[in-house]
Amino acid sequence: MLLLGGGVLLYFGAEWLVGGASGLARSLGVPQLLIGLTVVAYGTSAPEVVVGVKASLAGAGGIALGNVIGSNIANLGLILGVTALVKPARVDGALIRREVPVLVLATLAVPLVLLDGRVTRLEGAVLLLFAAGYSVWMVVSSRRSMAGVSRDAGQMEKAADLAGAPSPRGKGRLALTALAGLGLLVLGGSLFVDGASGLARGLGISERIIGLTIVAVGTSLPELATSLIAAWRGHSDISVGNVVGSNIFNSLLCLGAAALIAPIEAPLQSVRVDLAVMVVLTLLGAFVMRTSRVIGRVEGGLFVLAYAGFLLALALT
Repeated sequence: MLLLGGGVLLYFGAEWLVGGASGLARSLGVPQLLIGLTVVAYGTSAPEVVVGVKASLAGAGGIALGNVIGSNIANLGLILGVTALVKPARVDGALIRREVPVLVLATLAVPLVLLDGRVTRLEGAVLLLFAAGYSVWMVVSSRRSMAGVSRDAGQMEKAADLAGAPSPRGKGRLALTALAGLGLLVLGGSLFVDGASGLARGLGISERIIGLTIVAVGTSLPELATSLIAAWRGHSDISVGNVVGSNIFNSLLCLGAAALIAPIEAPLQSVRVDLAVMVVLTLLGAFVMRTSRVIGRVEGGLFVLAYAGFLLALALT
């Protein structure tokens, strides 16, 4: 019940935070570009950040790390795969040139910091600096290109609208909506981590497995809901930007924040399969995006099968 209740609060918390903060920023005259690349981008990654920080504070580093790796795998295998099955997604050229290389580098950074079997506070701080630098670079780079401005801001704003967040009128109500969303996120993250840790102990399952599966899918609910609704309405290309941006922030922001709170211990031998699946799926996704520029139903089916195979492998271990 804690797990289920926490997941529901995380979902609505993320949507209310994004909806309220985006509306408030618009009413205050903040450029649409900055809203799309900061408020919405960070807001949709908020569940992973909150759960990672709460897990670190609770001494459950396995859940924090499993959440990052599992969310990245779920975003590519489940979310991108299912949305491509609903409707093939075209990949924007600017995304291929800018975000895809960053996605690959951010993904490779995870096994790199785990080479010594732990993610230290210093490494966490470095990852956070890269996340901040990436955000600044995205804004500056997009401002130089009107096409980039239109694509980034437009897609992120459309994603927020499609997600179904409430749209109250008035700055006061918008601010209250954003604050309520933040409160739900914090409460939901606490319940979710407590439920996940208790479930792991009760079933005799490692925190790593719980983090890779239930926690990863639970914190990806905002992206999953947004992508499925967008694909159903014929905007499956939105899911590509969502997945790429979310995975970058997971690797840099979420892992960095969790490690900064408390060092994460994870012998490389125990997570080598998880890391390998994450890296292979990322490289496969980058290859498909750069070559065909369309993620079709065949590729979507392969991603879903790969994710199902990963879950089966976890069940058999």
